[in-house]
Amino acid sequence: ARGLADWTGLAQLLELSARDLRLVVGTAAFQGLNGIAGGGRLRWTEEAPEGVSGAVWQSALRALASACAQALEALDTVSEMSPDLERLYERGSALLARLARFSGPCQADAVRWLDVGNQLRLIESPLDIADAMRTRILASPAETSDGEAWPEEPGANAGRAWIFTSATLGADEALTWFTERAGLTDARILRVASPFDYARQAALYVPRQLPSPADPSHSRSVADWVALAAEPLGGRTLVLTTTLKALRTIGDALKARWQASGALEVLVQGEWPKRRLMERFREGASHGRPGCVLVASASFWEGFDVPGDALQLVVIDKLPFPPPGDPLVEARTQHIEMAGGKAFTAYALPEAAVALKQGAGRLIRHEADRGILVVGDTRLITMGYGRRLLAALPPMRRLESPEEFQSALMALTKPSTTDPTCL
Repeated sequence: ARGLADWTGLAQLLELSARDLRLVVGTAAFQGLNGIAGGGRLRWTEEAPEGVSGAVWQSALRALASACAQALEALDTVSEMSPDLERLYERGSALLARLARFSGPCQADAVRWLDVGNQLRLIESPLDIADAMRTRILASPAETSDGEAWPEEPGANAGRAWIFTSATLGADEALTWFTERAGLTDARILRVASPFDYARQAALYVPRQLPSPADPSHSRSVADWVALAAEPLGGRTLVLTTTLKALRTIGDALKARWQASGALEVLVQGEWPKRRLMERFREGASHGRPGCVLVASASFWEGFDVPGDALQLVVIDKLPFPPPGDPLVEARTQHIEMAGGKAFTAYALPEAAVALKQGAGRLIRHEADRGILVVGDTRLITMGYGRRLLAALPPMRRLESPEEFQSALMALTKPSTTDPTCL
């Protein structure tokens, strides 16, 4: 009869097949983690991801595809009975098609890797998105205003008008970080000045006493420095790290610092859901609770909005260069160098400039905000490329000495934000 399928058995088969694929990766995933912020990535340049048997990997993929096909066969008999079942059938068909794609070789102009975290993600990304932008997005026809009108013949200028807007589309006048990669060679550029008076509202400081970023003691030294700065401020500090290892080291050190006294509460990404972390940080020293120091990485570099006095010190542990062990970074680096370019200048430096600007953007979110940006990486002021990175930052005033930093920090200690009784 129609719809009489062993749905429980089909669902269990799908779950078991997906679990077996995850288990095939096994310890190779954890041995291959490169420590980048946001999770681990395994290279996938051959038949199977790095460290995984090709035959076992392909067998697990086929088993998952078979389970998916069996579920689709059962869904096909009932998909017309409701819109939800029809959508489920469409999703299953798309999943089966993707499994078939990942069972074959990667396209020549793309790179594959395995994202290992709470879930297992199979990813294939083009090295160049310019062609896809031109053919799939920019060339799409404009919609007619009247849905009942006869369709018009496409003309030379029948495409849509597109507006791309962001505070971090690039650091130069032509916004080449975005326009060149997206193939927007003929784009009209409009740069709108910021409404913030950065020279008055914000300051930039690079502690020269911190060890080199390559020094094993760097993260612990950053934690010690943050502790001394955050205490007089009553928390109100966001620490952005470039690696998960630094996230754990700095987070653990700061927790140990105030564990006994409870003077400040240390929030570490991953210990709570992001929404809860944001809500608690915004509360700060209120309702009898201590002020907060948030140690975060990955998604907190952008989209984290805390206007007002709840955030007045942003500390970036290192310059956010793309991690050299990341499969996508490796592939793009090789692509540039094979074409005769210099990967550091053409790729790594622009990426770092945009990421640094995004991190710095967490500090000033309103015309009345005030704060200090600290970069715990002396390369920003000692290396030649530091000038290009500095140029990408908002025009904050520079603090050149520990005394200047201490003075600026003390200026931020307002009674309304340090005294819980003052609202």
